[in-house]
Amino acid sequence: MGSPAKNLVFVMDPLDSIDIEADTTFVLMLEAQRRGHRVWVADPGDLGVREGRPFVTAQPVKLRREVGNHADLGEAVLLDLEEQADAVFQRVDPPVDAAYVTATQILTLCSRALVLNRPESILSANEKLYALNFADLMPETLVTRHIADLRGFMEALHGEMIVKPLDGRGGEGIFHCRADDRNLQSILEQSTDFESRPTMAQRYLPDVRRGDKRILLVEGEAIGAILRVPADGETRANLHVGGSAVATKLDENDQRIVERLAPSLRRDGLFFVGIDVIGGFLTEVNVTSPTGIQEANALGGERLEARVLDGVERLLDGK
Repeated sequence: MGSPAKNLVFVMDPLDSIDIEADTTFVLMLEAQRRGHRVWVADPGDLGVREGRPFVTAQPVKLRREVGNHADLGEAVLLDLEEQADAVFQRVDPPVDAAYVTATQILTLCSRALVLNRPESILSANEKLYALNFADLMPETLVTRHIADLRGFMEALHGEMIVKPLDGRGGEGIFHCRADDRNLQSILEQSTDFESRPTMAQRYLPDVRRGDKRILLVEGEAIGAILRVPADGETRANLHVGGSAVATKLDENDQRIVERLAPSLRRDGLFFVGIDVIGGFLTEVNVTSPTGIQEANALGGERLEARVLDGVERLLDGK
């Protein structure tokens, strides 16, 4: 609190489609509003450029934690992002498709307004591939579109692996593959779209049964974590597909991973990220629209959105 009021623009999925009991963007906006900042919402398709200057058609919003009646939207206004926005939050959920890329490319033209996360880094930091900058922290990993290579990789891992799409979200398209599965060839065909697109394969980590830890970081510092435990009969721990959120703390392996990533995250302007850790191994670095704040708050009695807004205000006050 105490920072002068700013114009904060949230480029996001439709406001009426969010689950206010779980959505991270919602509590970030609520916290910004609580601090007296002016909160705006915009559809990524309403970003544009005129004579080299980025603009967006945005609406001011007043928010409340009331299911089915959580937002009052004002009249749409054309905002010059360089003159009328102090910070822009790119909070559109994956997949990183052509529309997402276009919106993010437009945001690279912001030279005065603070864009979080840095759009140039989002474009280059695929959520699966960015982690490979720290390959020694990861389980054995292969990225390829060739089914023969995937089969050879699985054989080297004693007949078991995970495959997942490079542009997936919420556990979509993730398969636990075994050499004795008669559907294996079909799974690999679907995962690679018949060898037309690369997929990621990783060593299966049995520790996933004890949970996949999501660690939230602001400017490279861990602010909280949740353990996502898969449902019985399910490989994936994502909450979106039935995983359960359990309270957790960072152990020595987690701290080691965070310390290794922190300098790169700060250098690359990846202000707010969520990393996934299973059994002491880094599996993903989520940079587009990290989630988990409300779940962590419910388990730990905290308000992690305040930690995020503290960081935003520090950056704005330091400009």
